Amino acid sequence: MSWQLSIRLRLGDLDLDVEMEGASTPVALVGPNGSGKTTLLRTIAGAHHPDSGRIVVGGRALFDSEKGIHLAPNERRVGYVPQGYGLFPHLRVADNVAFGTRTQPQLSRQDRRTIALETLEQLGAVRLADRWPSTLSGGEQQTVALARTLVIDPQLLLLDEPLAALDASARRALRAHLAQHLAERSIPSIVITHDVRDVRALGATVNVIEKGKIIQRGSAHELTEQPATEFVAEFFDTEVSDFTPPKFH
Repeated sequence: MSWQLSIRLRLGDLDLDVEMEGASTPVALVGPNGSGKTTLLRTIAGAHHPDSGRIVVGGRALFDSEKGIHLAPNERRVGYVPQGYGLFPHLRVADNVAFGTRTQPQLSRQDRRTIALETLEQLGAVRLADRWPSTLSGGEQQTVALARTLVIDPQLLLLDEPLAALDASARRALRAHLAQHLAERSIPSIVITHDVRDVRALGATVNVIEKGKIIQRGSAHELTEQPATEFVAEFFDTEVSDFTPPKFH
């Protein structure tokens, strides 16, 4: 499954002008705070209306300004896991996961619960089904948020700093779990992260965004060897003192 986007969006002081593409290999989106990372993911999910451009996933246009296409979020089959996971505190885990099936009105309440339990079981978390979100660890909340997203059978998965709230040991375990899960399902994904270890564990292609524009893309190795900006050099732990901006012709 491939995806492509080319969008322009003016939102407050942010001028977003981005072209990206990908397939089954995860794409890591990295950049300084305020560079437009979360805004870009929310735009793909349908929360913002671009001024112009196209968003295409699996050959299906989610947005096309020239053709007047702008699908509602619940029509996009885009799974979005925001920072903080967004679990409903008044619903038990199974009901939180089942909430993702709300776009399928033909399903009975029992059908929704069955799907939720099956998805939790696939993630090794069915034991959490009757727990309240407030009783879960950060890693458990991340797993439940991912399960709630996966029940819609997304064509594209958007993860906004999915491991940021975890302590170091939980982060290591969930990083490996997430990498294995994405590899097994071959779901195209865009992952925002501030940790180079996430990039390397996921085997992700990297897109670097600064001031609303993609300024460099490539593998972690390529960006380590030839960083385009000081931010890229620092992110990949290149000696900043050795950094020399590349010459563009």
